[in-house]
Amino acid sequence: MINFAIIGCGRIAKKHKEAILNTKEAKLYAVCDVEESKAHDLVQGLTDVKVYSNYQELLGDKNVHVVNVCTEHIPHTQIGIDAMHAEKHVMIEKPIAVNLPDTNRLIETQKLTGVKASVVHQNRFNDVVQKTREALEQGRFGEFSHGVASIRWNRNMNYYNLNSWRGSADHKDGILMNQCIHNIDLLIWMMGPVKKVTGIIKTRFRDIEMEDVAAATLEFESGAIGVIEGAGTTYPSNLEETLNLFGEQGTVILGGIAVNKIESWRFNEDFHDEEATMVVEQENPTDVYGFGHQRIVQDMVNSIKEDREPYITLEDGKSALEIILAIYESSKQGGKPIYLSELREGMLN
Repeated sequence: MINFAIIGCGRIAKKHKEAILNTKEAKLYAVCDVEESKAHDLVQGLTDVKVYSNYQELLGDKNVHVVNVCTEHIPHTQIGIDAMHAEKHVMIEKPIAVNLPDTNRLIETQKLTGVKASVVHQNRFNDVVQKTREALEQGRFGEFSHGVASIRWNRNMNYYNLNSWRGSADHKDGILMNQCIHNIDLLIWMMGPVKKVTGIIKTRFRDIEMEDVAAATLEFESGAIGVIEGAGTTYPSNLEETLNLFGEQGTVILGGIAVNKIESWRFNEDFHDEEATMVVEQENPTDVYGFGHQRIVQDMVNSIKEDREPYITLEDGKSALEIILAIYESSKQGGKPIYLSELREGMLN
């Protein structure tokens, strides 16, 4: 049995708790929050879960095997590093960090300690995303011309008022970093490395320090084009999260509230028969977090038992973060194209 501990008992911790409780060979062993009442609330009704208010004390418990970092953004780095040095495997909620130096510190620590470490981009495990990835690996798309990743959700002031860090500049908690990062991860996972980014961010309707709407174009190393649209301003409620992929030999459109359904599946001129079997009218999840948390917990269990890397690595988390930081920098510089190579090398002013 693999013992999991959750550090940070806010909104997303409930999904981690449910995922752990429903995963074979996983046990929710401990939870921790600086507000101990939140930790107790999270495990109400569970009698065999330890509760901590100091994560360092939790890390000293030798019975903890995996730490799920579910705090606000900034503590991800130090908690992750401390956990790895304590010989704990780590699952870090997105974003992996809020800047590249902290991200690199996490990656270097993982390499030094040799523990398993993953970033929670759970939508990769959606059935329809997995089917699309399989088609990609079979070469069915050919070369890509372009792809579009859109999130059209609603994040009103009731949401931002839940915690002081939401929407704050310190945490870079805009629609890109907190919500769109999932779809950005899918876009670049499918289409490959990005060469340069041009973007614009705006704060239109919410009284926050970061953006509530954003748009960007990407040029991939392959020459393909990408488009990102992110909005927390969709009225009156969450509408959709879509991923559109256009290749010389194939077109796939994934939709639903959380990229949970295949809307188009076209890999030949007479595509109707195959599309009829592939169109997935999967019921929308009860929330925008989708169906993937249990699968990513199961993958961590399997990676430990099989002594392999998790399906989603820290480097994957870094790739998604880089795109967002490049969009921010481009917008700051009036829409100037930002080359990822310069961003990585710290050459930007």
